[in-house]
Amino acid sequence: MAPSCADIIAVMPAAGIGSRMQSECPKQYLTIGGKTILEHAVDAILAHPRVQKVIIAISADDRWFPTLPLAANPLVDVVTGGAQRADSVLAGLQRACGQADWVLVHDAARPCLHQDDLNRLLALTGSSKTGGILAAPVRDTMKRGEPGKTAIAHTVEREDLWHALTPQLFPLALLHDCLQRALDEGATITDEASALEFCGFHPQLVSARADNIKVTRPEDLALAAFYLSRLNPKEQA
Repeated sequence: MAPSCADIIAVMPAAGIGSRMQSECPKQYLTIGGKTILEHAVDAILAHPRVQKVIIAISADDRWFPTLPLAANPLVDVVTGGAQRADSVLAGLQRACGQADWVLVHDAARPCLHQDDLNRLLALTGSSKTGGILAAPVRDTMKRGEPGKTAIAHTVEREDLWHALTPQLFPLALLHDCLQRALDEGATITDEASALEFCGFHPQLVSARADNIKVTRPEDLALAAFYLSRLNPKEQA
C-alpha cells in the first residue's frame, strides 16, 4: 500500500476545564515561553507538511480561544465540543468528514511532541488499514490497589504494558463509526483507540518518547517548559 501525500486532518479536543491544575483558566490556556500550551500543541501538529488542518473542539463558553492569534490561523477550524472527550472528538470528526482519509487526534495539553515520533506514526498510512497510537513502554513497577482502599492488592506484570500517548492516527471514517457505536452502546471510552478496541480492531503501538507528556497537574508545567526549551531553544529564550 503506497502512502498518500496530503490526506490528513487533525482533531484536538480542548473543551475540558482541567480541574486538577488548580488554575483560573483551563490548562490548555496556561502559558509556557509566551505561548499557550494549546498553541504549542497545534504548532507541533501543523509543523508536519502532511497535515492539512487542525480542528479544535472548544466549550461553548470558552472565552480564551478567541483572544489567541490561533483563532485567525486559516489552517485552524473550531467546533463546539461536548461534555466528554469522545463527544468533542466526534464533533471534530463530523466537521472533518469528506475532507481527508486519515485523522490524527492529539491532546490539547500535550505540547512536547517530537516530529520524529509524528513521522513514524504517519508512516502507518502506507502500511495499515487500522492505524495506531504513539505509546511508551511502562518502565516502573506497577501496583494494583485494593478496591476502595489505599493499599496494594498485588504487583502487575509490566511486560507488554504501554502508556498510551497522542497523537493517535486512524482512518477517519473508521474512527467515526467506531466512536459513534461505542457511545451508542454505552462503552467506556478513555481514548480513541479504545473505541476501535471495543469494535474488535487492534491498532498498532508505535514506540515514542516518554517526554511527550500531558500537562495534568501543576508540577507538569515546569517539566513541560524544560522539555520545550530543549525542543525549541531559541523560542524559549
